[in-house]
Order: sequence, then structure tokens, then C-alpha cells
Amino acid sequence: MSRYDKLVFVCTGNTCRSPMAEVIYKNLDKESDVKVISRGLVVLFNEPINPKAEVVLKKHDLEISNHISKGLKAQDIDEKTLILTMTEAHKTRIIDEYPNAFNVYTIKEYAGENGDVVDPYGGTLVEYEECYVELARLVKKTVYKINEDNQ
Repeated sequence: MSRYDKLVFVCTGNTCRSPMAEVIYKNLDKESDVKVISRGLVVLFNEPINPKAEVVLKKHDLEISNHISKGLKAQDIDEKTLILTMTEAHKTRIIDEYPNAFNVYTIKEYAGENGDVVDPYGGTLVEYEECYVELARLVKKTVYKINEDNQ
């Protein structure tokens, strides 16, 4: 019996870090039946993925087609949902606002590390690339851990 059947990556606006993490995860784990989505905590209107994030993904042969930002909703969450946030502040806010969220960790915490994944918003392409490299490493650890947990 699997522990998680859904994984939600959460960042602020769902235009950079969480969609990048979602695409990286889906590319690494094509076998499991865990549903993987990304959401934002501050999504005021629907936006596409950040153009710099898209450039970096393409550089790594990853495609994100027609991504539109979506806000996290209570119906995205149940007791078999793992929520991985980019920052400690995101985690705290979800725990405060969603009483049905039981499995909430920062992605670094889940991967056995400390700290936040810094938002490259407004930064250079190099900063987006650095964010991608960090996420790729963390998501790889996440894939292994979820597959272990779901054995």
C-alpha cells in the first residue's frame, strides 16, 4: 500500500520553482503512479511559466507545455498527499491555512538538507540555471525517497 499517491510542489507564484520541480520529477520518474502537480500560494491571475525558467528547462531537454499558474486549493490535498515547499515560510503558511495538510515539508527538509530554495525571480539566466541545478539534485533525492516510502 503506497504512502503517497500525490505530490504537490509549492512555491510563491507557480511560475518558476514549483513548475520546474514538477517537470524534473516527471522526467525522472516515469514508472510510478504518483500524481505530480505544482501550485503557488500567491496566484492572483493565470500566468505562463517564467520565460527564463522555460529557457533553462529547454537547455536541459525538458519541455513544459502550456503551463498556467494555479493556486493551491484545499481539494488538492488529502491524507495521501505529500506537499513539498520551496521555503520554510511556504511550509508554515500551508500548515496554518490548510488543516487537511498532514505531510508538509520543505523540499530540502524532505531530502535531508537545511535551508530554502531561493527564488531566482528578477535574476539573471545564470541564477535560474543555478536554481534548476539545485532543484534537479533535490528532486532526484525526492524521487528515491518517495519510491522507498511507497515500497
